[in-house]
Amino acid sequence: MKEFIKVYKKNQNDIKEFIVSTMKNHGNISEMTVSNYKQIFAHFPSLELVYETDREMLQSGANIFKNKQEVSAKGKDRSYLLNRLVPVDDDILISDPYINAATGYTCITVMKQEGEKNILMDFRLSALLGRLGLVELHPQFNQFTKFFYKLTSFSLMAFAFFAIMYALFGYVKGIMIDGNFALDEIFKPIVALTLGLAIFDLAKTILEREVFFKNYAKEGEDIAILTKFSVAIIIALSIEALMVVFKIALHDYSQMIHAFYLIAGIGVIIVSLGIYGFLSKKPK
Repeated sequence: MKEFIKVYKKNQNDIKEFIVSTMKNHGNISEMTVSNYKQIFAHFPSLELVYETDREMLQSGANIFKNKQEVSAKGKDRSYLLNRLVPVDDDILISDPYINAATGYTCITVMKQEGEKNILMDFRLSALLGRLGLVELHPQFNQFTKFFYKLTSFSLMAFAFFAIMYALFGYVKGIMIDGNFALDEIFKPIVALTLGLAIFDLAKTILEREVFFKNYAKEGEDIAILTKFSVAIIIALSIEALMVVFKIALHDYSQMIHAFYLIAGIGVIIVSLGIYGFLSKKPK
C-alpha cells in the first residue's frame, strides 16, 4: 500500500486536476440524489461511497454505496474531515490518503460544496490509480497474494502457539511432575517462549503490512522490524549458549571450545546487526 501512496504523492497535482475537471463537467451533483448517484458511480469506477452533510458537517442522509445504503450513518458528525480536506478549487476540497473506517480500504475524500450541502465522495486509492493508468492492477493475483499471506501468517501464529505450549508443558512436566531440576528443564522453556514470541511478532507484522493494512509503512520501519526480530533470535541463542557453557562446565571442560564457537557466532550476529543499522540510518 505504501507504493500506492508514493505514486499518489508523485502525481497528486494531475490527479486532483482530473477530479476537479470531472466534477465540474457533471454540474450539480446533488441533483443525482434521486437516482442514488448512479451517474457519478458509473463515471468513477473507483468511487466507493457518497454521502451528504450540512454546512456544520452533520451527515444528512445515508451512506450510499454502489449497491447498497447504510441508513444508520445519518446524523453522524463528520467535522473531523475538515482537518484532512485541503481546498483545490473554489468549491472542491480533497484529502490526503487515509484508511476509511466505513470500507476498510485506503482512500481519498473529495468534498464538493453545493448551496447549503456538502457532497462527500470516497475514492479507493488503488482503483483510482489503476483507472488513471498510474499503476497496473491484477485483482486475481492480489487476492491470491493476500490469501497466501493470510495462510502463512496464521500458520506461523499456530506454530508460535505450539512453541509456547511446548515450553509450558515441558516446564510443568520436568519440574513439577518429574521433579527434575536440571538446567535443561529451566532454560529450554525460556528458549521456546522467546522463539514463539519472535515468530508471533513476525506473523503479526506480515498481517498488518500485507493483509489488513492496519498501519502505514513509516520511514525506517523495515529496519525496526528486522532489528526487533533479530534481537529475539539473539536472546534465544544467548540463552542456549549459556546453557551449553553450564553443561560443559559440569561435565567436560575439554568441550568448552564448542561453547566458544557458539558465543563467537552470536557476537558476529550482533556486530553485523549493528553495522546494518548504522549503514541503513539516513542522515536527518
